Amino acid sequence: MNKEAEGHFVKWMFPDEMHQFKGILFLLLHFGWTWVGLISLYEEDKERFIQKRLSMFSERGICFDFIENIPQVMYANEAAEMVEEADKLYKVIMGSAAIAVIVNAEITGVVTLRVIVYGLDSDDIPKERKAKVWIMTAQVEFTSILIQRKLPLGFLHGALSFAIHSKELTGFRQFMQKRNPIVESEDGFIRDFWKDAFECSFSSDIKDGNANRICTGEEKLEALSQSVFEMSMTGHSYSIYNAVYAVAHALTTMCASKNGRIIDENRWNLFFQSPWQIHRFLQKVSFNNSAGEEISFGPNGELVTGFDILNWVTFPNKSFLRVQVGKIDPMDPPDKLLTISDKDTVWPLIFNQTLPLSICNEKCPLGHSKIKVEGKLSCCYDCRRCPEGKIADQMDLDYCFPCPEDQYPNKNQDRCLQKNMTYLTYQEPLGISLVAIAISLSFISALVLGIFIKHWDTPIVKANNRNLTYTLLIALLLSFLCTFLFIGQPNQVKCLLRQTAFGLIFSLALSCILGKTTIVVLAFMATKPGSKMKKWMGKRMALSIVLPCSLIQFTICVVWLANFPPFSDSDMHSMAKEILLQCNEGSTTMFYTVLGFMGFLTAVSFMVAFLARNLPDSFNEAKFITFSMLVFCSVWLSFVPTYLSTKGKYMVAVEIFSILASSAGLLVCIFSPKCYIIILRPDLNKKKQLKKR
Repeated sequence: MNKEAEGHFVKWMFPDEMHQFKGILFLLLHFGWTWVGLISLYEEDKERFIQKRLSMFSERGICFDFIENIPQVMYANEAAEMVEEADKLYKVIMGSAAIAVIVNAEITGVVTLRVIVYGLDSDDIPKERKAKVWIMTAQVEFTSILIQRKLPLGFLHGALSFAIHSKELTGFRQFMQKRNPIVESEDGFIRDFWKDAFECSFSSDIKDGNANRICTGEEKLEALSQSVFEMSMTGHSYSIYNAVYAVAHALTTMCASKNGRIIDENRWNLFFQSPWQIHRFLQKVSFNNSAGEEISFGPNGELVTGFDILNWVTFPNKSFLRVQVGKIDPMDPPDKLLTISDKDTVWPLIFNQTLPLSICNEKCPLGHSKIKVEGKLSCCYDCRRCPEGKIADQMDLDYCFPCPEDQYPNKNQDRCLQKNMTYLTYQEPLGISLVAIAISLSFISALVLGIFIKHWDTPIVKANNRNLTYTLLIALLLSFLCTFLFIGQPNQVKCLLRQTAFGLIFSLALSCILGKTTIVVLAFMATKPGSKMKKWMGKRMALSIVLPCSLIQFTICVVWLANFPPFSDSDMHSMAKEILLQCNEGSTTMFYTVLGFMGFLTAVSFMVAFLARNLPDSFNEAKFITFSMLVFCSVWLSFVPTYLSTKGKYMVAVEIFSILASSAGLLVCIFSPKCYIIILRPDLNKKKQLKKR
């Protein structure tokens, strides 16, 4: 078979590499490390990472400050070039703000990295910049070559490494303790290892007698520093162990034919000429090893297992521990792929056991959001204060967001506070003042009405239609009382009545004033010889003015209530820190129609009163009505812009004040001169005196 075909039958004792890089990605996201570096052993590793993996990291917001290669060991004549490249790499790594550095290398990569870190150490670089959290892939295996054994291991303290998931095998340590290069003299590898590890020479290898130390074979492996040799089962050793047993199980299965016959010698020879035949048996291999773990292969020939996450703890005596603090299990759902214990993780000493921050710049504080810096990677940004009305309740948010409708931002714009319900109450000073004024004016209007009823038969009361006078006073009394519909918590009844009652009462009052001024004009015209106006005088004239005007306003209010009834509502937007309980008018058009009709009656009444102000008649009250209408118009003309520019409960207060002020203007301007005569100058309240005047 050709080589391409043979490749399909390769079985990998290394898990799917994608799971490892996903694990690294989830690890970075878990700790919030978005600004990282990557160093690879070979240029092709670097290029493969950029092509196949970089986008996966970028999509999740991880940025790489640098992606570099570890210089390769060169020939002696290229040593200067290697040192130059190593120095350049050292300055890139240590000069970077990235704390987390991914090491995608092998044994030789760590050997070179260790030399670079300690051999090229410079005082020009701040100490805090030298503290890195190395994240090593599972291909990395630590060892100390002879010339490195005196170098400290502190640079690895707090490092995190991925390792193929493994378990301690029963009897493995005892097996290692029994190794003896003298007994196993045919094993050249163990002899070479023994000489390098114990720095000794075997007597059979000594030619000139200058050996410093003789290997006896009785040296103990457990006496070696852990940086030289580990007695525990590593992930690589565990993979080799499982690989041997996987092939053994496949061969065992293959040895027996379908009929239970053993394969003869000729068929064995044929097998060794075409070893690819074992593929279909390996594909089905599934067994439990001596550690009790199931071993099997995935559809692409990779070992179905996960990764352990190990945390490195080093000691001054150049020993170290690798403590498992997490794992990557590809069989779990994506959101549970990574499991890690933060509290058990040890960090480089300079961080004083606080989580290092591997970010391009300081995180944006609460109340601020990120803003992109032109020309820089997305992980590098500036911070800006949240705009008014928005908050950022977490650090490093991309955008500020508004509070819910019933809440508002606090001063620091880092959390939302509950808005207070507000409306014009009877307990607050403004509400108390308006209530006191309304009660006082109601009492005065009731008193005036009582005075006029008591003196009902006097000329000044009879003048200008006594019934209209009584009706006007009752309307003014009701206008003062209707202000109570505007104070207190709005409810459905209040909302239905307040504006309609206000419109009807004021329309009645204005129609009475129009009737009184019209009667003054008609009374003067009726005194002329041959005038036919006398027949219009009396109750018919008053009713023909008051009744139609009131009915028109009543009709408008009925249409309003039938089609667009007001209702109790809450305004969450007008006030920044308060929810305004108010009455929604239902239809702004109908509200201003009611006001418009009142304005029409006011204008007509003012014009008629103004024209009749100088009529020579002792019974003429047109002058007082003219002045009262001037006050009335001034109040309501100033009401509209003030009402529209006010917010919250003060809008209600403006309307109440306008009702009280305009009604008080009518009461004082029209009735105070008459009350003066009735009470203080009764001598003038006689028909004879009025005729004389």
